[in-house]
Amino acid sequence: MKNLFKILSVLILMILVVSCEEDFLDEDFLDAPANSTLDKSTIFSTVDLAKGAVDGILEPMGQTNSYRGRWIPYYGFNTDVEYNYSSGNEGSDADLLYYDAKPSNSRMNTDNNAWAMMYQGIERANIAIENLRLYGNPEPGNAFGQLLGAALTYRAIYYADLMKTWGDVPARFEPISSETLYLPKTSRDTIYKKLIADLGEAATLVAWPNENATTSSVERINKAFVKGFRARLALVASGYQQYPDGVRRSNDPDLSVEKMYRLALEEARSVINSGRAHLEPSFEGFWRKYNMENINAGGESLWEIPFADGRGRVLFSFAVPHKTVDQFTKQPRGGNAGPTPTIYYDFDEDDTRRDVSAVPFEWGAAVDSIAKQELTGINRWYFGKYRYEWMDRKVTSTNDDGVNFIYMRYAEVLLTAAEAANELEGPGAAAPYLKEIRRRAFPSEVHAEKVDAYVDGLGSKEAMFNAIVEEYKYEFTGEMDRKMDLIRWNLLGEKLDEERQELENLANRTGDYVNVPTTLYFKYKEDGITLDIYGLNRGETGNPGPEYTSYSWNQPLDEIINSLYKPGVDPDNRQFWPIWQVFIDASNGLLVNDYGY
Repeated sequence: MKNLFKILSVLILMILVVSCEEDFLDEDFLDAPANSTLDKSTIFSTVDLAKGAVDGILEPMGQTNSYRGRWIPYYGFNTDVEYNYSSGNEGSDADLLYYDAKPSNSRMNTDNNAWAMMYQGIERANIAIENLRLYGNPEPGNAFGQLLGAALTYRAIYYADLMKTWGDVPARFEPISSETLYLPKTSRDTIYKKLIADLGEAATLVAWPNENATTSSVERINKAFVKGFRARLALVASGYQQYPDGVRRSNDPDLSVEKMYRLALEEARSVINSGRAHLEPSFEGFWRKYNMENINAGGESLWEIPFADGRGRVLFSFAVPHKTVDQFTKQPRGGNAGPTPTIYYDFDEDDTRRDVSAVPFEWGAAVDSIAKQELTGINRWYFGKYRYEWMDRKVTSTNDDGVNFIYMRYAEVLLTAAEAANELEGPGAAAPYLKEIRRRAFPSEVHAEKVDAYVDGLGSKEAMFNAIVEEYKYEFTGEMDRKMDLIRWNLLGEKLDEERQELENLANRTGDYVNVPTTLYFKYKEDGITLDIYGLNRGETGNPGPEYTSYSWNQPLDEIINSLYKPGVDPDNRQFWPIWQVFIDASNGLLVNDYGY
């Protein structure tokens, strides 16, 4: 087995070979020379060569055991809105999902896993940052400035994901040397302060979306994303999280709520006031554009991990399933996870986000290459945001779909502004941002009631905060950000317990779910493949007519209730995954696991 020295020392050589044999990321990121004999002063003083090196920082994300196949499919589960169906099958996958991961987890305990790939990306970023400063003359508005800003941001992304997954981690902000080959963990407070400072610099260097040709695509770093990401990190750094001595906020005065929320509000307002990004007019329309792989910048998506057609498993893991090859896709995949069964019924029936976020069907086995929708059960829902049937191309790979992973969208900037404004200035200051989110979510004829009256009725800071917590749920179901937000609000264990009770209420049709029907009725629309369903809405209990077929809507929910988190485990004491044993063993005795692992 490779030891840590071999894993890390090879990175210095790899960064100079900035093209690769396989297209892990979008092909535009691979237009770089393969000549490893080029001197660093030549590479980083030549725009096209330096661009190849900076683009290469992201290449580790596409590796099989990295973001592509390990981090994106597993991190972020389970929450009060998202459930991974592997949780019900005891074993290594379930351990990752229901808050009982072990250092020896067989899915993760390999030396080429996400932990190693994140540090590989960091090393590439460190080399690029150091040499761009030495040889590139980076300044705001020039090409080298854009590249340095991107490199700083990519490094911050890797570190942010490391910390939200593992807590305190080793910090290395310069290329590896013999003296820094082995490092202990660094307080995440120190790392957060460094990242926030780096992103402040990056924001001065990179252009706004569509300000130049480089920032015309959401696959490239732009100022709106950098500022929005900086705001996110400020909220996380000042929020609750598990430290070795318990769940608390940071004790560092530089990371106080007052300072960090002020920074977050300033950055969010800067993006909002710039006019360089905006909500798409329709919630469904945005997700259709996403699945059609529209990567034009200046809309709602701020930055996406740019997977090539032969890499990435977003739809593979999360899409509405297709049982067989059919008229929409040659990849019979999707549906490893979905929304919890309660979410559909928690949405207001007028909320246009509901039928996009949670769907109760899959695509059945094709007959003569044509599949049609089939009902599943109240215990198995899917994320309607991810759909092969909305793509402009057919996926042909057996393992990957190539659809990008949305890392941040403008809706989060608005809710960040609402949350920070409420904390610092009160609910009146938060109201316009929350209204903008809800105005897109609801039809215009109910705006007076469900946007204006609803938001204006949130007269206290507490009421506004609770409404924002709920709005995050409705806006981001299926985007796997909820776990991070619940942790920083100190609501993880509380919301998981509430969800278990709500699931029991739904199963028994008591409490908030007393009027949820136990029978659905369906027929097919004129196209012969799309379901027309009666009985999903509360109170729809009558038989709509003989042209409809009845379908039981009363499947047991015990498995989800019992595996949302493992019985006997306190999720608030398992907010992070352990560092995998292979990296502990290769750390020269410097790495240890905290939090009772």
